[in-house]
Amino acid sequence: MEVVGKIIQVLPEQSGVGRNGNPWKVQPYVLETLDQYPRKVHFEVFGEERIKQNPCAIDQLVTVSFDIESREFNGRWYTSIRAWRIQQGDTTQAAVAAPAAAPVAAPAAAPAAQPMESMGAANVDPFDASAGDGTSDLPF
Repeated sequence: MEVVGKIIQVLPEQSGVGRNGNPWKVQPYVLETLDQYPRKVHFEVFGEERIKQNPCAIDQLVTVSFDIESREFNGRWYTSIRAWRIQQGDTTQAAVAAPAAAPVAAPAAAPAAQPMESMGAANVDPFDASAGDGTSDLPF
């Protein structure tokens, strides 16, 4: 999955040691989408190597590729969004615009339209409730 937006917060990096004794690091960010009604998305980059490969700064326009995962703990569910790639800028517009530049083949000739009566359809108004057979279970 992907989301495009502007980084509005770089939260403090978190680190620790796992049960197996291996160290871990997580860098959380908050992104605001560019939609008509912007939404805020909290996501994390997990692992020291990925943090180094995907640096982000406030007010930077990015495209974030991520995975969503939910886990249950003591009867409550927790959802995390983990980024696995962060690209600088809005790369979705470039991907959409590129195919439009390619030449487009002319559409094949469409078959001639036939009136509904010639195809065996009855001349019935689909909005006329009295035209039905009365066995419909719809409330209207």
